[in-house]
Amino acid sequence: MFEFVCQQNCAHTQARAGLFHTPHGAVATPRFMPVGTLANVKTLTPEHLKAAGAQMVLANTYHLHLQPGEDIVAAAGGLHRFMGWSRPILTDSGGFQVFSLSEMRQISDQGVVFRSPHDGQIIELSPERAIAIQEALGADVIMAFDECPPYPASRETVIQATQRTLHWLERCIAAKQRSDQALFAIVQGGVYADLRRECAAAMLPYDLPGYAIGGVSVGEPNSAMHEIVAVTAPLLPAHKPRYLMGVGTHLEMLRAIAAGVDLFDCVIPTRLARHGCAIVQGQRWNLKNARFRRDYQPLDATCPCYTCTTFSRAYLSHLVRAKELLAYTLLSIHNVTELIRFTQAARQAILEERFAAFAAEWEQQLVVDAQEPDAALL
Repeated sequence: MFEFVCQQNCAHTQARAGLFHTPHGAVATPRFMPVGTLANVKTLTPEHLKAAGAQMVLANTYHLHLQPGEDIVAAAGGLHRFMGWSRPILTDSGGFQVFSLSEMRQISDQGVVFRSPHDGQIIELSPERAIAIQEALGADVIMAFDECPPYPASRETVIQATQRTLHWLERCIAAKQRSDQALFAIVQGGVYADLRRECAAAMLPYDLPGYAIGGVSVGEPNSAMHEIVAVTAPLLPAHKPRYLMGVGTHLEMLRAIAAGVDLFDCVIPTRLARHGCAIVQGQRWNLKNARFRRDYQPLDATCPCYTCTTFSRAYLSHLVRAKELLAYTLLSIHNVTELIRFTQAARQAILEERFAAFAAEWEQQLVVDAQEPDAALL
């Protein structure tokens, strides 16, 4: 039911192109996955997402447990029917909220106790509860409940979080009942390469359908992230999908693909859209800037998305300045399309055995772009 087929390996890097088969269809990798925390990718319909090339989307266990509740989703026939999305879905376990809501939770070996931001109600989330909620939601891929340590954190703190993640993984495996869902483990270990190696080695004997790299993009320097991904990805099974959690910028994805990563997710395309920013060929453009007011070109003449084939930069700038809601939809359509197209282009380069040249060209362009004066504004 869940199978990863590697179609082509890069001769010069660890990059690979593959197909990840799920009950709701195959995902061609490498692939960016849009984030739909509350069973929707903000401002976008399922048709928008399909047109953008999305093959798999995410939803969040913790947030859907709070609203509307997994019982309501289950009664609707599961997430696919509830949100009108017929393609694969992945649900995070709520483990990231252990990190992001640190001021509202207490953590122990048993699990995590949160205070609801909506009504102050006490919420208990354990490995068993996280699995039960995800089974009720019905996603194709479900994530193990883990502890994501912050950055910076002492080695002792990271060791404790890594050991707890391994203990919780055992409990997740024991609690899982549905055979039509793939449970992915999450490798933790902070910025300590030896802890990453130990964590990965301890997880491999479980022979799970996929493995994720977690605990990155939590405040550490980009150089540290690249190093950890380069160390960790090759440790994971070559015949299983590798998923880098919470990463979705061109440079980070490019380097992770070169290290052998297959799947990515990030809220950045829709979040930037809500702040009036477009992602164009790896650059971030603030549409509020005066230079766009009389610019009648499309955002990107090479982009086939509805936004770029229909509207001008001047019109988008007008919508952003006027705070029209349509701006958020049009920019989200483009931004999501941009990131998916980038991973599609990387995949095609791997299949055509030219990924090394593709990566070198993009690497040079992205480094130059980062030095542009406007970069600090975006």
